[in-house]
Amino acid sequence: MDLNDLVKQIDALESSPPFELWNPPNCGDIDMVIKSDGSWWYMGTPITREKLVKLFSTVLINENANYFLKTPAEKIGIKVEDAPFIITDWQTLKTNKEDAIQVISNLGHKAILSSTHPLTIHNEESQQAKLYVELHRGLKAKVHRNVYYQWINTAQEKTIEGVTHLGIFSGGTFFSMGAID
Repeated sequence: MDLNDLVKQIDALESSPPFELWNPPNCGDIDMVIKSDGSWWYMGTPITREKLVKLFSTVLINENANYFLKTPAEKIGIKVEDAPFIITDWQTLKTNKEDAIQVISNLGHKAILSSTHPLTIHNEESQQAKLYVELHRGLKAKVHRNVYYQWINTAQEKTIEGVTHLGIFSGGTFFSMGAID
């Protein structure tokens, strides 16, 4: 697989690819990794051109817990160590009803915390719980520690099924950041 050919295919796509219409052959895996810090690597070397990383991210999909770069001509497997994106910024949006929280990823993806883009918690043994936001195409973004601490400063308590949780509200929905003792 030639990386330049893949870039040309992606360049030819519209901004919102119609993935559901594509059924390309699986061409195997490519030596590309998205590290847990959100950096993209190709053949052991970091991809430092943000424009190229953003281009690849437009055709990244998650199918059955496997990650692929999918174009009309081919589907190529890549490795993702944790989540492909990192939530690095956020803002409160004022609405006529309830305020909503918009999150922004390291590559500029924006989503409003909601049932469509929920905040989820993943607990791992002997490690601190990690927060993620579901974005699009089965892709998640890990909440950066700085954003987590900012949310802790604005968090509210809510009792759910007899357990007190600390969390944030977005659009009237409470998103737990974890149970507190």
